[in-house]
Amino acid sequence: MNNPDKGWALVTGAAAGIGRAIAKRLAADGFGLLTVDRQAPKQLIEDEIFVEADLADRMDTARALEALTGGRDVAVLVNNVGTVRPASIEETTHADLEAVVALNLGCTLQCTQAVLPRMKQARHGRIVNISSRAALGKELRTAYAATKAGLHGMTRTWALELAPCGITVNAVGPGPIGTELFHAVNPADSPRTEAIIKGVPVARLGTPDDIAHAVAFFSDARAGFVTGQVLYVCGGMTVGLGPQ
Repeated sequence: MNNPDKGWALVTGAAAGIGRAIAKRLAADGFGLLTVDRQAPKQLIEDEIFVEADLADRMDTARALEALTGGRDVAVLVNNVGTVRPASIEETTHADLEAVVALNLGCTLQCTQAVLPRMKQARHGRIVNISSRAALGKELRTAYAATKAGLHGMTRTWALELAPCGITVNAVGPGPIGTELFHAVNPADSPRTEAIIKGVPVARLGTPDDIAHAVAFFSDARAGFVTGQVLYVCGGMTVGLGPQ
């Protein structure tokens, strides 16, 4: 595939979970698919171009970006990769903070800078940053919440800078999503899992496809009048608590 009709979509952290759902949705919507993660997905999508890389490492990220974007016009960039390192404030170390900043913010900046020249030349682009409801505050998430809140600042700043170039920048903030990783640490019959679901007004966990649908909206060429926004896909958790 040399020149997909809708252009190329680059998704970071696309091997599993939310990133995989986003990749599948964008491919289904007609974008050529470029993906990167530290391990390969279980099965590649037809015509998917995947590069394995440690996105916490700037040099390895640069190598992957060159392999993926060289000679290709990226129409959509989804900065999905991230890490958490949960800990109380007393137990959060500077090493934790630096590691989370490097991946959640540093990699986002590096990937965005890599696609901007050709987006500006085309005078069209869609950048979607995957944030989190935790940006509003969550226990045991000092480093993670700080970076996701920082991502909102980046999103708004880039939206203003890039608007004259036909490039929109938005963020999607997931609430609790039933990924494989979530279910691995939150068994269905656990009281903690029940409490999480009880706190969601729509009374269910989100799915990776819920997030992919929001990303697909921001990625659409017809969404050019929406920029600098944060869309929480959280089942109403940012409005208030569910039934008590």
